[in-house]
Amino acid sequence: QAHLMESGGGLVQPGATLRLSCTASDSIFRGSTMAWYRQAPGNQRELVARISRNGMTTVVDSVKDRFTISRDNTRNTLYLQMNSLKPEDTAVYYCNADVTGSGDYYWGQGTQVTVSS
Repeated sequence: QAHLMESGGGLVQPGATLRLSCTASDSIFRGSTMAWYRQAPGNQRELVARISRNGMTTVVDSVKDRFTISRDNTRNTLYLQMNSLKPEDTAVYYCNADVTGSGDYYWGQGTQVTVSS
């Protein structure tokens, strides 16, 4: 059973915009700090952005001027708005849920983002 489901990836040109979405079950989403990670070929998976249950955000320096993380608790959906995309943003992007206080940790299946001219 897939607990997290990402969507919104694709092939875009440099400078383009994409918005990734991740939906989760109510029981997981409401109780979790949510995050986006990415993994480029040959690289380790890395944190991109994180948002707490009450909306506090952390965005890594390499993308903080271009990417925005948000969550809609009424729709159990996590978003990553990605502007001014660069070729180095090419990666598989994963949604993550860290259920507070339980030790439970969930991953989505990933969505491919390719930035190329």
